[in-house]
Amino acid sequence: MTPFTERVIQIIKCIPEGKVMTYGQIAKLAGSPRGARQVVRILHAMSKKYHLPWHRVINAKGEIAIMDDEGSHMQSFLLQAEGVLITDQRYISLADYQYQMEEHA
Repeated sequence: MTPFTERVIQIIKCIPEGKVMTYGQIAKLAGSPRGARQVVRILHAMSKKYHLPWHRVINAKGEIAIMDDEGSHMQSFLLQAEGVLITDQRYISLADYQYQMEEHA
């Protein structure tokens, strides 16, 4: 496993309940500011194995990025269960819910 992948997993595990981070934010903290798509792939491939809170990761617009109905509904359901307000069935206020992790964390 690459150091980037290890760091991405570590960061995602640290996102607290009721908060979200963006793919790009995670990539930047993990050392690859342009690696948002890599974060998507890591989440897709490793969420179950590493018990990642995948539902707490959204896109830079504050939007649930999963396109299939079942996946987006599940993400919405899990976030709402943690107290996250979702508007128009897919938007989360980054100003209210984005987790700001320190660069050195």
